[in-house]
Amino acid sequence: MSATHRPSATPATPVATPAARVANTAPATPASTGTGPAGRPVPALLLALMAAPLAAGANAPVLIVPDIAGSLGVPVGAAAQLLTAFGWAVAVATPLLAGLLRHRGTAALLRLSAALVLAGALIVAVSPWLPLTLLGRCAQAAGGAGFVAVAIGLAGTARRMGVVSAGFGVLGAAGPLLGKALAETASWRLALALPVVAMLAVPAVGRRAAATRAASAPAPGRFDARGAVLLTALVTALVLLATAPLAALGAALVAAALLVPHVRRRPEGFVPVALLRKPVFVGSALLALTVSTSYFTVLLTVPRLLADRAGWDPAAVGTGQLLALLAGSALSWPLAAVSSRMSRAAVRTVLASTGAASALTAVLADSGPLLLAATAAGVFTATAANAVLSTHAVAAAPDAGRRPAAIGLFTLAYQLGGAFGPAAAGLLVLGA
Repeated sequence: MSATHRPSATPATPVATPAARVANTAPATPASTGTGPAGRPVPALLLALMAAPLAAGANAPVLIVPDIAGSLGVPVGAAAQLLTAFGWAVAVATPLLAGLLRHRGTAALLRLSAALVLAGALIVAVSPWLPLTLLGRCAQAAGGAGFVAVAIGLAGTARRMGVVSAGFGVLGAAGPLLGKALAETASWRLALALPVVAMLAVPAVGRRAAATRAASAPAPGRFDARGAVLLTALVTALVLLATAPLAALGAALVAAALLVPHVRRRPEGFVPVALLRKPVFVGSALLALTVSTSYFTVLLTVPRLLADRAGWDPAAVGTGQLLALLAGSALSWPLAAVSSRMSRAAVRTVLASTGAASALTAVLADSGPLLLAATAAGVFTATAANAVLSTHAVAAAPDAGRRPAAIGLFTLAYQLGGAFGPAAAGLLVLGA
């Protein structure tokens, strides 16, 4: 997804997860649809199987942080860094690995992502120390982000990307319960290995992408290492805003002050100026950031509001929120499926109005069902935005060589909502 998360008593804290490509712009081409001149696209269910385990793995520790802390001999607050580190690694790795996709192609990114996921799972399986376990989790997150970048690039249509995005929402919502079940029946280490499930789809995705000529070929040009480092520093500072606001804000301002002139000197570098000059791309990314921030704010405040305003006990809160998240995620697919027959303005109006209704309901409602409806509307909006707005953003790329950069930067904007949402929840509602 994504995102910085705090452990809670509820089973629903989905990661901010990436998504989509395509839609109602120009007619589809082999470069934009994931198909070749001869051959069928990589099945959307395969792409979902490869990408969505990232969401389950991100949220698997939510309910078992105390067990992990006891096993590793650390305080619960320290063990909660397993959630924060995963979200940070996804946010940082997404644009970096999208850059690798641009310069090395799909096959190379699949190999690297698979190696990262497997190595991370192995480290988590044997690590006796929290720092080493954090390293393993970061490797898993980076590998999963690479799988997501490939899935976005191969999806091709909003309808197909809707399947992937809905998979993110469903597995993200179920992740805490899956993690708890695996920890109780086997080990918390197995629960943290959920991203490995993606490996079931990787060989088939690689073969089908190559057979249909859907795999991205390497783009010419030298990798902009300085731009990558500066963007990584900026993202890291933004992710840390919720935990160390003053220091993070200062670091973000310094990183931005260095990145802006660098982008001007390297207009074809890691952050292509041609993308930043496209109103469609910028508008899509900003709306995705807004929707994602609103969703994660609602997600983290509704459990407290259900207890305080509606008098629900923790078990009812957890069950109700899980059902709301599953329903909202599933309902997002129909909107993605019909978005190609809607204008961009109409799609954005639906997303903006539904997101606003979600936030307003959370602020004003006292009824338990209404608060759950706010959660369902929030995840519906965020998941649909992944499947549709990213389509608009990627379609805005002036050529195929810049599409991976569009994927990485758009997804980064969405991921940052997972960092800003918890901060907004703490300031506005939770009083943290």
